[in-house]
Amino acid sequence: MDQTALSLLVDIIDAGNLSRAANQLGMSRANVSKRLNQFERQLGAELLRRSTRQLEPTELGWQLYEHGRAIRHQLMAAQESVQSLGKRLSGTVRLSVPSGFGQHTMSAWFMEFMAMYPAITLNVIFDNDIEDLIKGAVDFSVRVMGETPTHAVAYTLGDVEYVACATPGLAREAGMPQTLDQFGDLPLITSELTGQKLLAAGRLGTASGQLQIHPRLMSANFFFLRDAILQGLGVGLLPRYMVARDIEAGTLVRLPLPPADLAFLRTTMYLLYLPTRYQTRAVATLIAFLREKTASVN
Repeated sequence: MDQTALSLLVDIIDAGNLSRAANQLGMSRANVSKRLNQFERQLGAELLRRSTRQLEPTELGWQLYEHGRAIRHQLMAAQESVQSLGKRLSGTVRLSVPSGFGQHTMSAWFMEFMAMYPAITLNVIFDNDIEDLIKGAVDFSVRVMGETPTHAVAYTLGDVEYVACATPGLAREAGMPQTLDQFGDLPLITSELTGQKLLAAGRLGTASGQLQIHPRLMSANFFFLRDAILQGLGVGLLPRYMVARDIEAGTLVRLPLPPADLAFLRTTMYLLYLPTRYQTRAVATLIAFLREKTASVN
């Protein structure tokens, strides 16, 4: 089999259409189309179904794509092994992590990893966007989400549980509510996303006054929200990891709500990467390290 043509098939499917593949390869679209046609004639089978806007691989096209991608990654791994022979593990890893969990918990992990592997460079982006991964701008992402992208490989890192908490003084004044429905007259401090979930669940106060909970402060910045809760400005609904140390120290108390009351706020954290992107030894080592770390806190 023509391995050059097989590699071209991988490039075309990864690009999504002939024009983008030609642009990335520095070739004309006509030349790419000609070489693809020659490969299909050689095999005696159609590999891609053409339309005006996109290409859809046939069953054989997908099978050859998987083989071609695996061969390409194996060759890159072999080349990396030769280049790194007798050297310390090195390279650059670019990743994106959630702004809240990333800054609160993962920052210390990255420092530990860098001490273990001084020749590896990390480029860490703290945000909650998935676009960097989709565009191929990062090697992998850690994200808290409900559903993962269909085109990405996803490792489950664990659930993110939510807790209700307040300062001891405010908790005494509020009478330690036992259920979420008893939050009616309490000033709520939580994230915008949690506010949306409360609204969808029929728990958030509206102009009609028929619903119970009325937020006093909402923001996407968990550190800002935590500071406001510690100031006694309201009762918080935040991820457990953000306030666990404060609850342990006694500066905040956890309100005794039944777990079922907050179950609808639970989310899952995933480590995501694109199967088309080759993982260097540095990337694979960091992924294994982060999976071990998250397993230890769940």
